[in-house]
Amino acid sequence: MNFLRSTLALSLVVGLLSAGAPRAAVIDPTPFLKPDTFQTFKVSPSGDYFAATVPLEDRTLLVVLNAKDQSVTAKISLGQATHVDDFWWVNDERVVASIAERFGQRDLPRPTGELMAIDADGSRAELLVGFRAQAVGLGSRISAKKGDRVAAFMVDSLSQDERTILISTQPFIDDPFRKVERMDVYSGRRKTVGIAPIRNATFFTDNSGAVRFVTGYNKDRIDHLYHRADDDAEWVDITTKGDGAVIETPIGFSADNRLAYLQSTQAEGPDAIVELDLATSKRRIVLRDPTTDPQGIIYRTGTRIPVGASFVGSRFHTRFIDDSVPEAKLNRSLEAAFAGQAVAITSRSADDRLALVQVWSDRSPGDYYTFDTKTMQAAHFVTSRSWLDPELMGASEAIQLGARDGTPLHGYVTRPHAATPGQLPMVVMPHGGPFDVFDSWGFDPEVQMLAAAGYAVLQVNFRGSGNYGKTFGDAGKLQWGRAMQDDLTDATKWAIEQGIADPKRICLHGASYGGYASLMGVAREPTLYQCASGYVGVYDLAKMHTRGDVQESASGETYLSEWIGEPESLPEVSPTNLAANIKAPVFLAAGGEDRRAPIAHSKKMEAALRAAGVPVETLYYDNEGHGFYLEDHRLTYYKQLLAFLDRHIGQPSTAAAIASNSESSQ
Repeated sequence: MNFLRSTLALSLVVGLLSAGAPRAAVIDPTPFLKPDTFQTFKVSPSGDYFAATVPLEDRTLLVVLNAKDQSVTAKISLGQATHVDDFWWVNDERVVASIAERFGQRDLPRPTGELMAIDADGSRAELLVGFRAQAVGLGSRISAKKGDRVAAFMVDSLSQDERTILISTQPFIDDPFRKVERMDVYSGRRKTVGIAPIRNATFFTDNSGAVRFVTGYNKDRIDHLYHRADDDAEWVDITTKGDGAVIETPIGFSADNRLAYLQSTQAEGPDAIVELDLATSKRRIVLRDPTTDPQGIIYRTGTRIPVGASFVGSRFHTRFIDDSVPEAKLNRSLEAAFAGQAVAITSRSADDRLALVQVWSDRSPGDYYTFDTKTMQAAHFVTSRSWLDPELMGASEAIQLGARDGTPLHGYVTRPHAATPGQLPMVVMPHGGPFDVFDSWGFDPEVQMLAAAGYAVLQVNFRGSGNYGKTFGDAGKLQWGRAMQDDLTDATKWAIEQGIADPKRICLHGASYGGYASLMGVAREPTLYQCASGYVGVYDLAKMHTRGDVQESASGETYLSEWIGEPESLPEVSPTNLAANIKAPVFLAAGGEDRRAPIAHSKKMEAALRAAGVPVETLYYDNEGHGFYLEDHRLTYYKQLLAFLDRHIGQPSTAAAIASNSESSQ
């Protein structure tokens, strides 16, 4: 362990009486809140440059680095709350990026429909298309192209064409029809290639760059799959009919484009990768994990030919359609070299010689390596969150249990580093979403912060979560506060039975839906939990039909009715109406600019708790959204959270120390 990491590590555990002691520790949350220096990296086709995203407090930049000396040669940003969502090298010198907005740390990035481009040397920075493309003076060296007001999204970077890409465009209306267009990455000029036959469409291309598939849905939110033989053919709806409403998403083609590959939901269990013969319409499963859905597709280099997929279950792992292909052999070699860690090749140079490899684990935020496929040599490139020592992080153990109705549940328990066997104070941390989202094996800074403070952390993928097949996801329909909540209760009781949790020191803590589940937990199980923390949560479910951003579109209103419930069915599962049942102290935090979970939810919950005589603490910031952006606000929030947990399931002495540290640091 080097001196820098040793010093930082000691600062994290000051006050810990002995390794593994079941008590909270006085820690500074700052190292866990500090963002990575860099995030996603991709190598240019020539191998001469790397492009990377750089997270700042309230925005994400795109930078280009010289591969030889890692000097910054280009940088681009569009301002506050604006993030580079993804980016693509379209030739040896030019990179195109898509822009998204987040109005809070817990928001998923929402694409703005803007595409921008820059040369590797920093020249010719252009906003090619999007709602600001007609603006005059963007406050930077970025020039704007003239054009109509549309939102645009990447379809295919067309590796065989160095000047144009395929994009989809849509007008600014609710649930629009979309076009697919060819766009010049220097001039921004566009030419229509086709129009989608359904709303909310996503286009998919074959190996030649021809648009062959479209998926989409109308206001009824029923998914459809369309195919056409070539650019001049009519679209044909090939959606699989019958019970079960199979959802198929194109992921690639065979080398001759005669076979298509789809990720397909199944009647039971996880999704499969299916081969579709386009001449005969016959389908056959070619790859499937017994437990989890494919999360990433592995392609033959420089093609749209799928050869395998990555999965996240008890750990991150890969599977291949044919284990003899070069990509499989390379992955197996890298996995052997980095035993016990997850390994993914994030990008490769056009000549296939240089690969950029990401390596991470439950205890390590990760490292990037450059890998020479000819010499089979790896060279360290950059470390994520280098100030955190993996040797002092807690390991995440995969767990499986049966819910009360027999439904299998999967999750993770993370214990403090070097904790001895025995009962620990435990934080149950339901994830947000809740649908399609899931907890996975990997490094989670919030989990590690709680573990460093002396807590076991329980995460469970309750029904409705993603990654375990469509049937498991659909089982969450209309189950907010009902079976979804039962799953959390059952997992908590399981942890007690297994001797993991001290039954007298358990607290719920979550954000967004996780905040809702935390308050519902103490309402439905008033003797099981000793406290609850809700961060940017929703607590009056009927209000979701009238306030917030979900109900603003017709398909969003359909989603609320089908998945959460009609307004008249929701009072009985709204914590604001159940405050009299709550006996445990509560901590609420929210932002005044939150559009996903308006602060009115938290203030109504606070008023109901106070009226019921329940101890409640609050932290509100009028200028924050769905999760706090500003560094000092986030630091204050997590210090208050740690002190709250310590008072109720930790040790009183450490609560005073945390409060003292908080005051002295301001």
